[in-house]
Amino acid sequence: MRRTRGFTLVEILIVVVLLGVLAAIVIPSFANSATAAKAGSMATNLNMLRRFVLVYTSHHLEVAPGYTDGPGSALDADVFADQALLASNAQGDTAARGTAGYGYGPYLSKIPTNPFNQLATIQMLGDGDDFPAEADNSHGWVYKAATGEIRPGNSGTDDAGTAYYDY
Repeated sequence: MRRTRGFTLVEILIVVVLLGVLAAIVIPSFANSATAAKAGSMATNLNMLRRFVLVYTSHHLEVAPGYTDGPGSALDADVFADQALLASNAQGDTAARGTAGYGYGPYLSKIPTNPFNQLATIQMLGDGDDFPAEADNSHGWVYKAATGEIRPGNSGTDDAGTAYYDY
């Protein structure tokens, strides 16, 4: 009688347990790397928006983007987007790229999306308004034209415990 060689039940169980332990160690690393990648992308997009606000303001007689008719006038998210994406003149009026007399911009190719809430919308805060105590995830970005400050509109914290809203 010939005996065939194979794996015993104990050997198979040991391999399964070892694979389970390895998976328990590796899977959280992948989950954290996705969150870290989103945080890095958000920081890059936020930096891009902040640079746009600074450059636009320096080109337009120290008037920040978003005002419909200069400082103290109404704020409009669509005006902010137009001023970012179209050509403009020194007064902040916008037109298609290449229009005579509109020598500034466009500053961005598109309004960046917040990678955490997948929104590219801007919550505009009036000159007398304060930033909310915390983000409510209703907009991609929160912007106060009076100070030129822009923040992410998503809640949550990074691995170091810093709130994304405070980036």
